[in-house]
Amino acid sequence: MFEYDVAVLGGGPGGYVAAIRASQLGQSVCLIEKDQLGGTCLNRGCIPTKSLISSMEAYSLAKRLGEFGVEAKEVSVDFHKMIARKNKVVSRLRAGVGFLLKRAKVNVINGTGRLVAPGRIVVDSQNESVEIQARNTIIATGSRPLVFPTFGYNGSTVITSDEALDFSDVPESLLVVGGGVIGCELAFIFSSLGSKVTVVDIMPTVLPMEDPDISQAIMASLKKEGVGVKCGVRIEKISQVNGGVVAALDSGEELVAEKALLSVGRKANSEGIGLEKLGVEVTARGEIVVNDKMETNIENTYAIGDVVGTVMLAHVASYEGITAVHNIAGEERRMNYDAVPSAIFTVPEVASVGINEAQAKERSLDVKIGTFPFRASGKALAMGQADGFVKVIADAVTDVILGVHIVGPNATDLIAEPTLAVRTRMTLGEFTDTMHAHPTLAESLVEAAEAAYGMAIHV
Repeated sequence: MFEYDVAVLGGGPGGYVAAIRASQLGQSVCLIEKDQLGGTCLNRGCIPTKSLISSMEAYSLAKRLGEFGVEAKEVSVDFHKMIARKNKVVSRLRAGVGFLLKRAKVNVINGTGRLVAPGRIVVDSQNESVEIQARNTIIATGSRPLVFPTFGYNGSTVITSDEALDFSDVPESLLVVGGGVIGCELAFIFSSLGSKVTVVDIMPTVLPMEDPDISQAIMASLKKEGVGVKCGVRIEKISQVNGGVVAALDSGEELVAEKALLSVGRKANSEGIGLEKLGVEVTARGEIVVNDKMETNIENTYAIGDVVGTVMLAHVASYEGITAVHNIAGEERRMNYDAVPSAIFTVPEVASVGINEAQAKERSLDVKIGTFPFRASGKALAMGQADGFVKVIADAVTDVILGVHIVGPNATDLIAEPTLAVRTRMTLGEFTDTMHAHPTLAESLVEAAEAAYGMAIHV
C-alpha cells in the first residue's frame, strides 16, 4: 500500500493545480487520472476550442486584408490543418502539465480510482490494481456533456462538443441545440468555416446568464454572421433521417441538418467512484456538497471543480483546488464567488464579472450604469474591431463597482482589471482616478465608469 499526505482524484485544471500546490506546501502527493492530464478543459474544451477560434479569426482577418491596405490573393481554408494545429497545441500543453507534475514530485497514477473507505483509494488499470492510503483526499473528477434520450445522441450525427472538436470535415449544415457558451462559440466557428448553422434554445435569448444587453448584442452578431437563431422554442425530438437529422420543434416546425450538436449543459462525474460507500453527500443532480473550505461532510475529504457544480469554469476549479489544499495545510481559506470572471470566445468576445443589470433589478438595488461603445475607441477603430461596448454597474449610494460587462475586441483579457475592482470593492471614483495608457482598449473601461457619472469625454 502506498501512503501520501494528499491524493487527488482527477487531473483536470482543478486536480493538477491542487496537486502541484500541495507539493509546494510540503505535502507528499499522488494524482490519479484515468484518461489524459488536463481534463476536459485542455483536451476537449477550452484549449481546443480557442485554437480553432484562433484559426477562424486568422481566416476572417485574411478575408478583410484589403481594408488594411494589404493585397492578398485568394484565401482558403484547410480544415484538416486547423485540426492538426489544434491537436499540436493540446499535445504540447498536455506534455507541459506532465512536466510540471514531475518537477513538483507528484506521483501520477494512470487508472480509475474508487474510494473504498475514508483515506483509502483503489486504482484499477489494465494491468493491475493498487491501493492508496492518503491522509486527505481531493475529488476532482469533473463533468461531461449532458445528453437527453429524446435527442438520440449517437456520437456521429447527434453529437456533443467532444466530437465536434474532432470533425474530419466541416459539416454542410449544423443544428446547435442550446445557446449557451459552448453552443454560441461553436456556432461562430462552424458558420465562419462555411456551415449553415442554426441555434435553437428554449430560453428567450442566447447567453441568458449574461447581461441582457450583452445577450442581445451576441444575438445580433450571430444573425449578422448568417446563423439562424430560434429562441423561446423547445425541441421535442431529434430523429435520424437519410444520414442526417430532423428536429421537431414544439411549434410544429421541423429543422433538417447534417448533424445536431447537443450543448445543453454538463453533468457532474460523481458516479462509480465510491461516494455512496463513504456516505459523501450529493445533490439530486449528482453534485458533491461542500462548504466554503471545499470540505465534504466526510472528514479529510474535499471536492473541487465541476463535480461540485458551483461555477463550471476551469479557473474556478483551479482556485477551489488551491483553497482546499491550503486548508489541508492548516492555512484557512474560504471561497468567495462574488468576483468570478467569465470569458466567452464568440465574435466579438464577451467577458463579465459581478452582477448584471437584470440581477440588480431582481435585488431591487439602486444602481448607476455607464456604457461606452468601442466605436468611440481610437484603438478599436485602428484594429478594425469597433463592435461592442463596455458596461459598468455601480451602487448609486456607495459608488462601489458591482459589475462590469464587456462585448468587444479582447474582452476576455480586459476583464482582469474589472475583476480586481469588484474583488476589492473599488469605487467608480477610484477607478476613474487611475490613469490608463493611450491608445488602448482599456481606456474604454475608464470611459464607461465616467459615463456612470455622465462625464465620459469621447462620446
